[in-house]
Amino acid sequence: MILVITPELMVPKETDTINQMFQEGLDWLHIRKPWITRDEMIELISQIDKNFYPQLVLHTHYDLGKEYDISRFHFREIDRKEEKYKPFAEENTISTSVHDITTYNTLDKEWEYAFISPFFPSISKKGYGIDSTIKEEIKYRNNPDVKLIALGGIDQDNIHEAFETDADGVALLGAIWESKEPLKVFRKCRNVLMS
Repeated sequence: MILVITPELMVPKETDTINQMFQEGLDWLHIRKPWITRDEMIELISQIDKNFYPQLVLHTHYDLGKEYDISRFHFREIDRKEEKYKPFAEENTISTSVHDITTYNTLDKEWEYAFISPFFPSISKKGYGIDSTIKEEIKYRNNPDVKLIALGGIDQDNIHEAFETDADGVALLGAIWESKEPLKVFRKCRNVLMS
């Protein structure tokens, strides 16, 4: 399973790239734009092909889910602790983020999957994740109910390594959006998994 997370700020031709990645087999797109207004979110969603709405995951403006047939919502660690996800958990698919395997192992089965990061040193946040031990901690995974998605520093050169650690999927961010040819990078990552 390959997920892509949007960059926090808009980038040129972003929705064109998103539509092309979906056509090439992208599983889920996480729309993570913390400072986007509701109107800007509506504009962004409306530029994505309607056929792909069920594969969108909102990180904010959850109320737009009903309007756009989006039933996947992601909640930050702090929002999970404050139980802000509760009103959405029953009728929707929810995901969250963790930063250690101990926390991941305590997640209830109401969560479809959890990002665990930083897996490798970050591409988009220089210096972040250099001393991370997440990759080694995966062997202590004992939660059979929640899928584990590796996040952080994943690109075409190390994507296979993430799957070798028993991750159920990977999330791409910097590898895609820091590239001059994001679609080409996405294809390379998909090809590694298909081969």
